[in-house]
Formats: sequence, structure tokens, C-alpha cells
Amino acid sequence: MTIALRLALPCAVVALATGCASMNPPPPVDVLPTAPPPLSAMPQQHTAAPPTGSLFHAARYRPALEDPRARLVGDVVTIRISEQTSATQNSTSNVSRNPKVSGSITALPFFGGNLADKTAIGAEYSNAFEGGGKTQSTNTFNSNITAIVSEVLPNGHLVIAGEKQVGVNRSVDVLRFSGTIDPRRIAPGNVIDSQYVANVRVVSRGLGEQAEAQAMGWLGRFFNSVTPF
Repeated sequence: MTIALRLALPCAVVALATGCASMNPPPPVDVLPTAPPPLSAMPQQHTAAPPTGSLFHAARYRPALEDPRARLVGDVVTIRISEQTSATQNSTSNVSRNPKVSGSITALPFFGGNLADKTAIGAEYSNAFEGGGKTQSTNTFNSNITAIVSEVLPNGHLVIAGEKQVGVNRSVDVLRFSGTIDPRRIAPGNVIDSQYVANVRVVSRGLGEQAEAQAMGWLGRFFNSVTPF
């Protein structure tokens, strides 16, 4: 009885741990951290300094004729996400086999007459196989998101990451995006299409009661993990 109790205790712990697991685990996509990059604080003017009356501030100055495209850490870029994947595969197989064997005895010693009709032996075998298959998958994803430049690579390319959350009633839609872009591909207004973004990572998922209702219950997931069938 003691051994049975020792074996039952780990099983109970596993069942409880499975039940406490998240009902709606996040999708396994490695999106870069979307937290804003750390930026140095703007220097504050000394309170004792007399006002100069000038509108120029060195800490906030950016030349009016400089390239307005994003190029520094902290700049923002709007990504037009338009991803479409379509794959189709067809396969057809046709195998046929039809062998035929026949024979007869025409004469035997000490027996007269024609024995061909009486001793005819024949065998015929036919085998045919025909199969076909078709696989088709189509996915479309359209959205817009504005990301922040989190890193500038040595070649000038920008690493961007952004997150958007929209909550309605008791449901929340979360969109996360990360990738690497070439500043020369940025259109006026700091807009770029997702097809020009390298290492794209996109996650779109829902949080709340509706998302939990679409997830498999913990008891069903437990039996799926232990059943051998």
C-alpha cells in the first residue's frame, strides 16, 4: 500500500500542474522585445540661467533640411503588413498489372484421343491501383502597425519592434511585429511594406473570454498527453 501511495502522489502532482497550465498558451513565435529602447534624458537648462528669448534648443534641435526618414534609435516606422501564402500540391499514381498463364496436356502414353480440351489449365491474375491526392493552403494577413527602431546595425539597417493592443469589452487583440529594414526602402511618411522587412516575426492573438473558449480544456489536454491512441 505504501508503494502505491508513493506512485500515486507524483501522478496527482502532474495532473494538478497540467490543470494549472495556461488555457491559451502563446504561439511559439520568437518576436523581439517590444519595450521602448532606453534613451538618454534631455539635458535640462539650469534654473539660474537667464532666459535668452531664443526658440533654439540644442537638445531638441534637428535640422529642417535633414532626411526625415527614420534612422536613429527611438524613431518610429509604420509597417503595412500584407502577407499572403498560397501553396498547392497535386499527385496522381496509376499502377496496373495483368499477368496471364495457360497450359494443356495434349497426349499421354497408353491414352488415345485429344486430351487438350479435358486437361486445359489456365491462370489469370489482374491487379490495378489508382490513387490521387491534392493539398492546398492559403493564408492572408493584412494590418498596419507602427514600430520603434530599437537598434541600428553597423551597415545602417534598422531593427524594429512594435506592439499594438486593442481591448473591446472583455476581449483584447494583441499584434506584435519585429524585423530588420533597409532605410532606403522607407517611403515618405516613414512607411514600409512588410515584403521589404527581413526576419519578419508577426504574432496576432486574442486574450480574454472568447480566446479561452476556443482553447482545449486542461482535462482534454491531459488525456491527449497520456493516451497512447
